[in-house]
Amino acid sequence: MRSIRAAAVGAVTLSLALAASACGGGSASGGGSNDSPKTLTYWASNQGASVEVDKKVLQPELDKFEKQTGIKVELEVVPWSDLLNRILTATTSGQGPDVLNIGNTWSASLQATGALLPWDEKNFDKIGGKDRFVGSALGSTGVHGQDPAAVPLYSMAYALYYNKKMFADAGVTQPPATWDELVEVGRKISKDGKWALGAEGSNLSNNIHQVFVLGKQHGADFFTADGKPDFTSDGAVAAVKQYVDLMAKDKIIAPGNAEYAQNQSLSDFAKDKTAMVLWQTASATFASMGMKEDEWGVAPAPVQSGEPGTGTNTNSMVAGINMAVFKNTDNIDGATEFVKFMTSDAEQKILNKAYGSIPPVKAAQSDPAFNSPATAVLRDTLATSATALPQVPDESQFETAVGTAVKELFADAAAGRPVTTESVKAALAKAQQQMPTK
Repeated sequence: MRSIRAAAVGAVTLSLALAASACGGGSASGGGSNDSPKTLTYWASNQGASVEVDKKVLQPELDKFEKQTGIKVELEVVPWSDLLNRILTATTSGQGPDVLNIGNTWSASLQATGALLPWDEKNFDKIGGKDRFVGSALGSTGVHGQDPAAVPLYSMAYALYYNKKMFADAGVTQPPATWDELVEVGRKISKDGKWALGAEGSNLSNNIHQVFVLGKQHGADFFTADGKPDFTSDGAVAAVKQYVDLMAKDKIIAPGNAEYAQNQSLSDFAKDKTAMVLWQTASATFASMGMKEDEWGVAPAPVQSGEPGTGTNTNSMVAGINMAVFKNTDNIDGATEFVKFMTSDAEQKILNKAYGSIPPVKAAQSDPAFNSPATAVLRDTLATSATALPQVPDESQFETAVGTAVKELFADAAAGRPVTTESVKAALAKAQQQMPTK
């Protein structure tokens, strides 16, 4: 899921949605398929630098689908700040789209509403079979052991992007591979109005992505094996403190980044104000900001020691976008046909090239476009060192509660208030208290 996403709904809202008898999709008032069996409504997530960029990418493909099938797709690109709340409202009101994009970390939570079409073997066969998709992408489509609630559309991973000019000016010759090296490099760069690392301290989902990975590196999962929240373990506390300490103690993130939530850290990077960002699949975004490809480099995200891998050497969550269908759509055949089109080998190459992401469809990955230095790092990370966020029904509340705790700790760091092991543990305990009780 792209880092600009904010889980824009509280635990109470989501709990109500999960408790409701969920329906949704194909409402006449929403312009859905009740209007015509030859019309589908599609909520697309904002993948490009702006909503307008997405429209320019997607509309030619939707026109192509209409020419092939006679089915018109009415597109709405929904900003990430609104998307989850819009989806939850649709699951309870019955007024939503036929087909939609979801952040893959939300799959289990939205699956629990009962509103989404289960992708059983029969439905997967309609789009060419489940074995067309990469295993890591399928691992973020819902609760393990249940039929997936969605189909992978775009795959992404975190990497360390670095500004070559700022590195050269500071005498840094290679990107850091460990967190200690990152801090060491960062202290060389963070002076004279320049900063080493950018962050989106007020973006709840980005906060979660970063501390989840650090949690894995400290041996923590944030949930127990039976799906109960476990936010105050030593590993979870150490992970959150290490991340916030990049501002509070190490002084390599600018205090103003505590308020960032709308890609400002990428803008700073493109303007030579910040030397590094940890980001998902950022090459297309940098290009849209006027950066030339030779102005930045990409390397695997840091680990504590050694090289990226499994377990405590995880260095990315399995990021990405899934495509889902509201199961009460009046045009189930048209909706599944549209999913088949969007996940076809040809469309996977077109769309993932446009967004700089990795196709979750195996055959599409053979295209040379996905063997560039930038995409090779992402592809290798997904294959060897990325782990899916917990696929539990309460995942969205986790993003809200713990993401907010990290946001508040960044605010403390920016204001010069101490960030201690005790204050981090207290913030995480408060977050755990906000989780639904079973």
